[in-house]
Amino acid sequence: MKIDPQRDILALIDIQPSFMPGGELPVADGDAVVPIANTLLATFFPHAVATQDWHPPGHHSFASTHPGRAPYEQIDMPYGPQILWPDHAIQGSAGAALHPALHTDRIELLLRKGFRPEIDSYSAFFENDRGTPTGLAGYLRERGFTRLFFAGLATDFCVAYSAEDAIRLGFGAIILEDACRAIALPERGGATTLTTARKRLTDLGVRFAPSTDLRA
Repeated sequence: MKIDPQRDILALIDIQPSFMPGGELPVADGDAVVPIANTLLATFFPHAVATQDWHPPGHHSFASTHPGRAPYEQIDMPYGPQILWPDHAIQGSAGAALHPALHTDRIELLLRKGFRPEIDSYSAFFENDRGTPTGLAGYLRERGFTRLFFAGLATDFCVAYSAEDAIRLGFGAIILEDACRAIALPERGGATTLTTARKRLTDLGVRFAPSTDLRA
């Protein structure tokens, strides 16, 4: 898969200590994405954007905000179903920073999400109401980018929703599987949030590929 350095861009999703082993919301093997992301930046992508989960204390997506509720339970919010998470990526905390080993020289836009207390934000393009835009689509169009390659955390949540919205907005979307890691929460019928997301995304036209398929 040949990279066009003027039209392709690397989207680094939530590569933050909060989602790494030892963080508040750890993704298994999450820290393994950092060196792969650095290689992608150095070898293939002169342009990159990054997202940063950036929650105020007491965010409505935190289980601690809802007495009697536990992390990973699901509740109904005004914008739809919401999984309740452990407190994580608190604004200004070390866990909310970009991972210190991530090379940031080629990150041309840093987009913070989840800063509105009343609504969570998975996608790089929209809040979880699926209607409030972040402005990323306009930025990409004005810069002339047409295809996004995704790396980061987690495959089945913020990466998945970002890739889905990219397709719906008319961009190409490729998830680099070895550069992402998933939470894979169990669902009914033996499925997980990863298997469900993968099917949904494939049906929409999102491609999954290893970074070894890339060519400069």
